[in-house]
Amino acid sequence: MNINVYTESTPNPATMKFIVNKLLINGSVDFATKEAAEKSPFAKELFKFSFVNGVFFASNFVTVTKFENDSWDDLMPILKEFVKGAVESELVVQVEETPEVDFEGTDIEIKIQQILNDYVRPAVEQDGGAITYKAFDGGVVTVELRGSCSGCPSSTVTLKAGIENLLKRMVPEVTEVVSEAL
Repeated sequence: MNINVYTESTPNPATMKFIVNKLLINGSVDFATKEAAEKSPFAKELFKFSFVNGVFFASNFVTVTKFENDSWDDLMPILKEFVKGAVESELVVQVEETPEVDFEGTDIEIKIQQILNDYVRPAVEQDGGAITYKAFDGGVVTVELRGSCSGCPSSTVTLKAGIENLLKRMVPEVTEVVSEAL
């Protein structure tokens, strides 16, 4: 199979999405630090580049976060070539894949998780990020934003104007949505 790699900018100027024409992983996995990448040969190799500050994988793309002082104009050709070679040589994204987890909790919590999975997750993944449900307590839904969403200037707007409004409309018990800091 001939592997093609193309790039897409994300709302976070520090991250770039490298999309390939092959499934890399079912689900998503975030490596916010070099140490976290120990069980990912692919991420481990990416962290060998001095400009890589974070790596996130989902379906057919890898989102790379760079340090502020580096320029995407210089880095994109290097990373495109690396990603193409890594995918062609079938470099493993994650040694131990975590199994899919069924939604758990009360009926309201399950409904919230289902909405996040069906409506929010696909949109967030399109921008190179991921969202994970953490808790529902006293009307407040806590989520974790990863990938390009982590530290993105527009993530607060997405969280409040998008996700919070959607959940309030669909689950009347929800009063607020907050993001847990990484």
